[in-house]
Amino acid sequence: MSRSASFLVRSEADLKVDEKSLQQWVVGFCIIRFDLEQGQLIEECYPAGCLTHNEELEVAFSSFPDSVSQNHNRSSIHDCIFFFRVRRQGNPQVAHLPSSEIVEVNNTQASQMTASDKVLKQRSKIQTGVNSRYLYGFVFNRQRHDERLKRGGEQKSVVILSHNPFSSVFRPLLQIMGPLYFDIGKKALNFIASYVSMWPVPVPGQLMELPIGNATLKVNLPPAHCMPLDCGVLFEELASPIAPFLPSSQSVPQGLFHDADLFGTFRGLLMQLWKLWELLLIGEPILIIAPTPPQCCEAVAGLVSLVAPLLCSIDFRPYFTIHDPDFAHLNSLQEGAAFPPMILGVTNLFFLKSLRRIPHVLSVGNPVMNAARLPFSARASTGRIPAGPEGLSLPSLSLNRFTPSNFLNAMKLRRDGPLCLMTEHKEAFWSSYAPITKPDTSILNRLIDAGMSPRVEESMSVVNNDILRRHFLELTTNFLAPFGPYYRPTTPSEGSSPYVDPPPLPTFNAEDFLTSLSVRGPGKFLLKRMKSNWLDLYRRFLKGHNFLPWFQRKRAVAEQEQYRLWRQARMRADIQHFISRMSELEIVDTFNAIERHLLGELQSTTLEEGSDATSSKLREDLQAVFHVLPKDMQQLMLMNPERAALVRDDELPSISTR
Repeated sequence: MSRSASFLVRSEADLKVDEKSLQQWVVGFCIIRFDLEQGQLIEECYPAGCLTHNEELEVAFSSFPDSVSQNHNRSSIHDCIFFFRVRRQGNPQVAHLPSSEIVEVNNTQASQMTASDKVLKQRSKIQTGVNSRYLYGFVFNRQRHDERLKRGGEQKSVVILSHNPFSSVFRPLLQIMGPLYFDIGKKALNFIASYVSMWPVPVPGQLMELPIGNATLKVNLPPAHCMPLDCGVLFEELASPIAPFLPSSQSVPQGLFHDADLFGTFRGLLMQLWKLWELLLIGEPILIIAPTPPQCCEAVAGLVSLVAPLLCSIDFRPYFTIHDPDFAHLNSLQEGAAFPPMILGVTNLFFLKSLRRIPHVLSVGNPVMNAARLPFSARASTGRIPAGPEGLSLPSLSLNRFTPSNFLNAMKLRRDGPLCLMTEHKEAFWSSYAPITKPDTSILNRLIDAGMSPRVEESMSVVNNDILRRHFLELTTNFLAPFGPYYRPTTPSEGSSPYVDPPPLPTFNAEDFLTSLSVRGPGKFLLKRMKSNWLDLYRRFLKGHNFLPWFQRKRAVAEQEQYRLWRQARMRADIQHFISRMSELEIVDTFNAIERHLLGELQSTTLEEGSDATSSKLREDLQAVFHVLPKDMQQLMLMNPERAALVRDDELPSISTR
């Protein structure tokens, strides 16, 4: 029985799709067929017009496994799931924004703006998913062998397109949608769309229950702090509390692609994880080559997840093909030109020659196991890959312990270089980078090698992934800890006026930061795990492409949180208590400050929760301060009509403005 048989498909009369609600989750659905004469053809695109012509071509080319990478297998049906990420082409002014513009904070303007003004400005610049720079495509690919057909078979792909990297949602959804389409045809698109359009608004960092047919997907969305603003994340969500430092449950996500199978993907290269973590941290370009699309996209997702909770701002492509428009630029880089900071997942061996200037090459996966061919029942929605259906287990746990044969093999791999993959695929890592972080053998020794049992293999993979993810979460969090004072919000001290503007966050200077850090050290956790030149890693991080977007967002979120805390303090403040202790000059300054806060609330009533109550409280406080001002100053202030409207009430005497 197919997977789709357990779902009750409603009659067409019952199918209603709210396209606006649908777009909160997906851009559209595509059905793409590979034609022998014409190549990739889009048979269906729902809703119509959701992609430009060029985007249709790019999605079509990205939705099939590279023919060069496929092993021949004559069984009747082969299914696989993978995903890709392409640049949107319909909005050129957005497509070429630098990654650091996730949150823009202009230093020259910042000194002239109050904290409240900064928060309001940041909110006004929030983008929605409509302006996203990237599109994610989640693919269910089916290859059916039939000797009666021209090429002995056919290929079709069912694709979910979204602005959001919600792999925990779209992988299990594809496990339903893919087989359903091959059972009932294009009616499946309307069926899935009708249910998705009834889903609640996605809330980053939350466990969500999403009904689909007579089933329910229970999924954890990645937290807001790791999502680009162009994904449509609300600024308020960025300031929401994140999960505990070390979550009690592995299902609580701390970054993107929390469901990626770190252990299963890198179990043959576990000793290299710490070097890979550093390369991701400082934003170095990495080429990942694997036998199949599912294996290479799992590796890319795993690396991105490795630096959680850091916002990964470098470009990453889980499945990259020669048809991607960016390939022409990468292929034309001049000798000596720096390779852009990217993580590229590929299966076509042609990239080994065309992108030979990329400094770090990682080869993962096992062509014998051929994970692309696993039936969906063998792959959990969490992204874990158990042993194959024919009893093939994953490669045995390798910690690369020193032996003469291992040393000779490593020297031979280094001498031959990545081009040796042209003759035989093997797991290896080519990089001249000298890591500062030492592999933590205590973590490696805790990992469990399950042997040959597929059932035990899957359950042990869950345990091992939890061990690895917790360790790298702790490693990244400790590495980022020295930056904490620069984005720590303040609250009004006891007895001080909450009506004045909060103090600005400490000014950050890279050289001063490094000098101070070299004196006080990075903390015991890192000192035990890093070499004596640990400060060089901070220096590289500051110059890399991940630091500025992450740091700007943390500062902006801190200013938002500080704004909220001081706003709450003004709501609780007793204005009469403060007035009784103020001089006349302080009363005038307080009047001006309250007036400024009130105007800000009136401008942001559509954005700020509770603005009406706050505006009423501030108006009452403004009137209270107005009453204690000298009469001549009251008359002077009422000469301004806008100010007069703020302070007048039924009890105020009418003062002539002539």
